[in-house]
Amino acid sequence: MSIRLKRIGAIMRKEIIQTVRDWPTLLLVLLLPVILLTLFAFLGNMMLEHMPTAVADLSQDRRSVSLIDALEVSGFFDIALYLESEEAVIQAIDGGEAMVGVVIPPDFAAQVERGTAQALIIIDGSDSFIVQSAYNTAGAVAQMHAMEIVLETAERMGMGSMGRLPINTATHILYNPNIDGMIFLIPGAAAILLQMLTVGLTAQTVVRERELGTMEQILVTPARPIEIIIGKLIPGITITLCDLAIILLMGVFVFKVPFQGSVLLFGLLSLVFIVSGLALGLLLSTVGNSQRQVQQFVMILVMLGMLLTGLIYPRSTMPPLVRAVGDLIPATYFTRIARGIITKGVGFHFVWQDVVVLVVYGVLAVVIAAKTFRRRLD
Repeated sequence: MSIRLKRIGAIMRKEIIQTVRDWPTLLLVLLLPVILLTLFAFLGNMMLEHMPTAVADLSQDRRSVSLIDALEVSGFFDIALYLESEEAVIQAIDGGEAMVGVVIPPDFAAQVERGTAQALIIIDGSDSFIVQSAYNTAGAVAQMHAMEIVLETAERMGMGSMGRLPINTATHILYNPNIDGMIFLIPGAAAILLQMLTVGLTAQTVVRERELGTMEQILVTPARPIEIIIGKLIPGITITLCDLAIILLMGVFVFKVPFQGSVLLFGLLSLVFIVSGLALGLLLSTVGNSQRQVQQFVMILVMLGMLLTGLIYPRSTMPPLVRAVGDLIPATYFTRIARGIITKGVGFHFVWQDVVVLVVYGVLAVVIAAKTFRRRLD
């Protein structure tokens, strides 16, 4: 056992020396979480506010003005243009001058009194974020304004009891009461960043040795394939743990994301995820024939991780085949773990199934990488 540890230690020292010599790359790896997490945080808000809005008020009465004011006061719509017709509003959206248009027909106040009023909301459908934000908020604001008119009419007619709604709902949002996008985004972004770093760190190790001609030097050593794989994994684990600390410190102290769960539990489960990601990178390295080919593998994996792990798009709405592809990516499971521990503060008994998958994933990746490495050597 001691001889095997010495062989693993020798491979580790070689990897550490090689990493330290390439200090610009090491510095980039350590700074990459800071750069990417900042971009994720400041560019990742998917709920648009202050959308430029073009208005064609063909009625220009008290009711139409109050509706426009209600839309503007909500904070989601900024009245940028007042136009004369629906066609002009559409042209403004086509030209990029507005994202949303509001068309109020003539004699709007009389229609409100009759209960038949209808205002047209035109939304730029070329951007899904604009559609989601404008459609939901415009409908909610208009409905609330209509309810205020109903209550006002009831009071004016002396029917005070009719001015009270028969049902009132109280909504309590768990874990994120202020609907802060950072609280939703940071745990998932941490999972994607860790996967990007772990896979990227080890994906080129074996193929780089082959291209530089140093593989023959490793072959003459008594180290076995599994020992070489482990020796290459451990330095990557150390670097990635430093990146993890940077991500957590930035999330908690810079972006004010509350850490609800156990830091120790999260650190241990992060270590499991890091090992699985590094093992996956080594597997790609043993399969690839050149550094360029391995880089393409990593780019595809990062793209799939962004789209299929639940970071941006909910997995529940994905077709079964697409979800199955996402199940092959370790970040899918760690995203749930990170959100569960950081945001909800849950314990191990809530995330153990995802942990088991990551453990199996890591073991299989290490074993397959070792076998593939042996076969490529033969």
